[in-house]
Amino acid sequence: MGDRVRVCIVGAGFSGIAAAIELRRAGVNDLVILERADRVGGAWRANTYPGCACDVQSRLYELNVAPWPQWSRKFAGQQEIRGYLENAVQIFGVEPHLRLNTEMRQARWDEGSLTWLVTTSAGGLECDVLISACGGLTEPFTPLVPGSAQFAGVQMHTAQWDHSLALSGKRVAVVGTGASAIQVVPAIAPEVKELVVLQRTPPWILPRRDRAVPTWYQSLLAVVPPIQQAARGLSSWAREVQLLSFTRQGAFRRMGERMARRHLQAQVPAGPLREAVTPHYEMGCKRILLSDDYYPALTRSNVTVAPALDRITPTGIVDAAGVEHPVDVIVWATGFKVMDPPLADRVVGRTELTLAETFARSHMAAYRGTTIAGFPNLFILQGPNTGLGHSSVVLMSEAQIDYLVPAVAADVVVEVRESAQTAYVDEIDRRLATTVWQEGGCRSWYQDGHGRNIALWPGSTHGFARMMRRPDTDAYVVRRKEDVHESA
Repeated sequence: MGDRVRVCIVGAGFSGIAAAIELRRAGVNDLVILERADRVGGAWRANTYPGCACDVQSRLYELNVAPWPQWSRKFAGQQEIRGYLENAVQIFGVEPHLRLNTEMRQARWDEGSLTWLVTTSAGGLECDVLISACGGLTEPFTPLVPGSAQFAGVQMHTAQWDHSLALSGKRVAVVGTGASAIQVVPAIAPEVKELVVLQRTPPWILPRRDRAVPTWYQSLLAVVPPIQQAARGLSSWAREVQLLSFTRQGAFRRMGERMARRHLQAQVPAGPLREAVTPHYEMGCKRILLSDDYYPALTRSNVTVAPALDRITPTGIVDAAGVEHPVDVIVWATGFKVMDPPLADRVVGRTELTLAETFARSHMAAYRGTTIAGFPNLFILQGPNTGLGHSSVVLMSEAQIDYLVPAVAADVVVEVRESAQTAYVDEIDRRLATTVWQEGGCRSWYQDGHGRNIALWPGSTHGFARMMRRPDTDAYVVRRKEDVHESA
């Protein structure tokens, strides 16, 4: 490539596209977006499994600068969301900045030139600012299970779905009961001969109440934008109220549990199955899921809920109770490598340490979830402690982008002070300590190996946005290139 650009964005999902749009609106047009795939979309390009859809209402899963009145459902499906992002790329003129089929292999900070030296699969480039927009749900996680290499059938992760494989008449095992599993199970249960769902811990599930959006309402939103803005605002504040069940003890939490139990009791008859899928930890400790059809799928005659996967044989799987289930296909609905960010071992900072080495010295942490001491002019979108258990991460990414754009537009070198980062992370840990995520009686992917919650923001999306708007120049060492060169 041999390019010299102001800004290099890695990843062409929601965050990367949004960053490019806002930088261009601020007059920063000298930028590229590196995307290893052959099209944009991020998670909504990679995840194409049957039933794949968003678990956040469509009104909140759009960019503020690009409202979309034509969502066909309350909860949009994968293809519609990917199409939305592709349209945004066209409408906002982002396409010329895309470098598709181009993987970032390394980025190294050069203190002499105060730039990032980036190596890609298509060559090298130099940039002043590096923005990671890869997200945390990027690299599929498949656990190491004894016997998996000897399995004679087909194995696939939900994020790497093989659409050429016909499941009709086959015996299928789905490993996991998380967000992807509760979508794929109802989608394939009517098609397969037998379906075994391997469950380690039953999830808390609330009714989804999905529905089609009438065409007349779509037309109304298109003609009267204030109504669309009001609908988005209402959805946002309704989600914020749900946060109380995670961060407050007592009535707020019990209210959500009662709703989930009623949902379970209405859809699963009393008996062994209901007992097997009843959670025995506090609601919210693990990710709360939304579904109208998961429980009914489990009651089908061809579906079995089994304990966690213990080992794999050449012809099937053996659950934790020692029961062997003959299967032809294993579907890994086991999530992503949240503890192993995709660029962590490829980004080398000012001190010659990689991000992975920096995280290993203490824990995965960032100032305001966005900047990291020792890594000048590196901004991470959807970084540590910016995830949510109640609302849309798109809102969090937008707040981060609003935060970084002025610094990028000012054409300076910024690096957060380690003392500021430490104080911020300590405050986040203090706020998280009394939440259900830490006190709910379970372990989840929110936590690292030491039990620290590295994933979630302990407050509201509005609170995060307010924080990101507050000036904090004292938290940074700010350098101008011309001053450094003159002193040299």
